[in-house]
Amino acid sequence: MDLDITILVIGLNHKTAPVEIREKLAFKNSSLHPLEKLKKEVSSFKEGLFLSTCNRVEFYFILERNQKNRFLTDFFSFIENESSFKWKDLEPHFYFLENEKAIKHLFEVACGLDSLVIGEPQILGQVKSAYKEALNYRTSGIVLNRLLHKCFSVAKKVRTETGIGGGAVSISYAAYRLAKKILGSLKDKVVLLVGAGEMAELACMHFVSEGVKKVLIANRTLSKAVELAEKFRGEAYSLDELLNALIKADIVISSTGAPNCIITKNMIASVLKPRKYKPLFVIDIAVPRDVDPEVNNLENVYLYDIDDLKSVVEKNLKEREKEATRAKTIIEAEVLKFQKWLKELGFYPTLRALNEKAEKLRQKELAKTFKKLKNLSEEEKEAIEILTRSLIQKLLYYPINFIKKSYHEEGKYAISLIRQIFELDEPFKEISDEDLNVLSCEIDKDIPSDSQNDSSKNFNSKKVLIQ
Repeated sequence: MDLDITILVIGLNHKTAPVEIREKLAFKNSSLHPLEKLKKEVSSFKEGLFLSTCNRVEFYFILERNQKNRFLTDFFSFIENESSFKWKDLEPHFYFLENEKAIKHLFEVACGLDSLVIGEPQILGQVKSAYKEALNYRTSGIVLNRLLHKCFSVAKKVRTETGIGGGAVSISYAAYRLAKKILGSLKDKVVLLVGAGEMAELACMHFVSEGVKKVLIANRTLSKAVELAEKFRGEAYSLDELLNALIKADIVISSTGAPNCIITKNMIASVLKPRKYKPLFVIDIAVPRDVDPEVNNLENVYLYDIDDLKSVVEKNLKEREKEATRAKTIIEAEVLKFQKWLKELGFYPTLRALNEKAEKLRQKELAKTFKKLKNLSEEEKEAIEILTRSLIQKLLYYPINFIKKSYHEEGKYAISLIRQIFELDEPFKEISDEDLNVLSCEIDKDIPSDSQNDSSKNFNSKKVLIQ
C-alpha cells in the first residue's frame, strides 16, 4: 500500500558545502529556535526536527504526500530569509532524501557513518539533543517519535556488535593529531582552549594524555572554565582575559558557540610582541568560525579551520572501513523493519476506531446492567468488568487479525471491508433491543428446531436476567 506521508531530509554537510555556507545556516544568531520559526512561517509540514553540528545542518520533515510541492516552496523562502544567500546559489550544496533513503541516512548519521570522523560517538548525543528540542517545540509526532527511538536502538546495536567506535577518534582528537603533526612533541607546549563545552573537554583529555606543559581554559562563563581547569589541573580565564591567555599559549583550540568571531586579527596582532613573535598555532573547530580568517596573514601565526582537519581524519578511516561495512548491513535490516511498521500505519486508525467503538458499547451496556442490578458488590462488578473486557478482546481478535494478515496483500480493501461491517465511519448510535430481537429472530429461522428451542430458552433467560 502506498504511504500517505513523505519522510523528507533536506540538508548539507562537510561533503557538500564549505564552512562559509554551513555557518550561515547554523541559526546561531537567531533569537528563536528554527523549529519555532518554521512553525510560524511554514505551516505545511506535520512533524519536524532540526539537527545542527560542526559538520552538518539538516532538517527532517514528515509531510502529507500531496503537500510536498507547497512545502518546498515555503521552505526555500524560509532559507533565503534566514541566510544571506539566494536559493539558486544554495541549492547545489543541499541534498534531498525521501522515505527509505531518508531513514537510512538518519541511521547512518546517528551511528557516525556519515561523520567527518567515521564512527565518532558525539553525533549520537547531538541527535538526541535535536530530538529533545523537537519534543520541546512539539514538532515530533507518531512517526518521528518512532523513527528517533528506532534510530537510538540501531546506534546502540551497531556500537555493541561492531568495532565502529574503536579508538579515540573525534573532531577534538583530529585537532590534537594536527597539533602533534605540526609541532612534534607537545611536552613543553602550553595549550589554550577557548570554550568549555564537550569539544573542549575532549581536547583537554587528548592534550593532557600527551603530557603538555599546561592547559589554559578561557570561557564566557568563568565558573565553567574553573570547573574544567580544576579537572585537568589547568588555569581558568574569562573571555575578558583572553589577551593574557594568548600571550602564554603555543596552541589555541577554539570551539565556542558564539555567533561571530571572538578572536580577531587585531587581537592576535596585539600579542605578537609580548610573545616575542614565537609561532602560534590556532585551530578553529567552531561553526560558525570563532577566528577571523585574516589571522592567517600575520607573521608566525598559522590558522587551521575545521575543513583543514579532513587530511588528518582521512588517515583514520582505513581502520574503521571494515567495521563500517558491517554496520551498514545492520542498518539495512533495521531500515526494512521500520518501513514495515510505516506501511502498517495505514491500519492503526481503523484498529483504534474499532477498539473505541467496542469500548463505548461495552461501557453503555455495563451502565445499563449495573443500574438494574443494584445489589452487586464491588467484587462482582469488577468480575463483570473483567468478563466483558475479555469477551470484547477475544471477539475483536478476529477482525484485527484479518486486517493484519490481509493488509499487505489486499491493501485498502481489508480496511474498507472492516470499516463497513462495523460502521466505523458512521456516527455512533446504540443498538436498540428491537434491532437485536429482529436479528435474533432472523438467526433463529436458520437454526434447526432442537437447537432453536435451546437457543431461545437461553436467550430469553439471559434477557430476563438482565431485566
